Amino acid sequence: MKQTYRAMQISSPGVLELVERQTPQPGIGEVLIQVEACGVCGADAADIERAYPALQPPRVPGHEVVGRIVALGAHTPSIWKLGQRVGVGRLGGHCNECVQCRQGHFQLCQNQPVVGATCDGGYAEMMLARGTGLVSIPDELNAEEAAPILCAGLATFNALKKCGAQAGDTVVILGIGGLGHMALQYARNMGFKVVAIGRGSDVAADALALGAHVYIDSRAEDAVARLKAMGGAQAIVTMIDHADTVSALLGGLAPEGRLVVLSSGKNPLQIPAGLLVGGQRSIVGSLTGTPYDNEKTLNFSVLVNVRPHIEVMSLEQAGEAYRKLKSGGVRFRMVLTMGARL
Repeated sequence: MKQTYRAMQISSPGVLELVERQTPQPGIGEVLIQVEACGVCGADAADIERAYPALQPPRVPGHEVVGRIVALGAHTPSIWKLGQRVGVGRLGGHCNECVQCRQGHFQLCQNQPVVGATCDGGYAEMMLARGTGLVSIPDELNAEEAAPILCAGLATFNALKKCGAQAGDTVVILGIGGLGHMALQYARNMGFKVVAIGRGSDVAADALALGAHVYIDSRAEDAVARLKAMGGAQAIVTMIDHADTVSALLGGLAPEGRLVVLSSGKNPLQIPAGLLVGGQRSIVGSLTGTPYDNEKTLNFSVLVNVRPHIEVMSLEQAGEAYRKLKSGGVRFRMVLTMGARL
């Protein structure tokens, strides 16, 4: 194993710098991962821009990480072996001690790191990770395919499981981007009647190809009226952070329908109480999921052949990838690859 490794660290808010670091040894309950690929997620941009300048060493972003275990710390769970393919998502591993962990709500652990934000992430050739945060990667997925599933895939897969709809019910996917393009594929393969809602006709062909039965251009027609004409939606899963758009669409929910919110936008939703009470409608938030949930997402993706649509760039191009993400020029997802360097 090399004594040093390359990493893209946040040298100042909004600026990534390629550096060489000393290869660390994993601590108690940790593993050292040789990273093969790391997805570039919208949350990375916030991590890069809000970095704390005085932090030493500066933070390494990235939380859709796939690689192989190259070193094991003491008391690492025995299911993890040297050379094993693993992944790490946004949540960096539960503590097994807090109240939420004791209740089995591991995704709500009060003491787990947020990968790429409160601990170093995967824009690097090596990465330390808690054993409780590891995800087993199926052989059928290459590293570049698996990486975005660990966040975008998990978030949308779990949201659809929480949406309350049954096979044959109408489910709306609001927002056809990095998250939405995964949600459309999952929703179609879960047996829902899938309605995609976007702004403009330019994404219509993509939405239909990804699994939507119906595409509604919210700029060209009244989306609520169209949904009501279809009998209403049993669920609306929203990926966007535009509160007014989301609030306006609630009128398209069927009685006992459910809005599932993935985006933590800054502006509050405007919800008439009568809309909720009169039709027993509800609103729920959905937060990624546990490593076990992540493995179910990966395995379902293999089973029904769901794959992210990706653009691949090298580690050295992380700054370019970040700028492209910020400009809105990414077509669904980007992934950084590291190259082997044992």
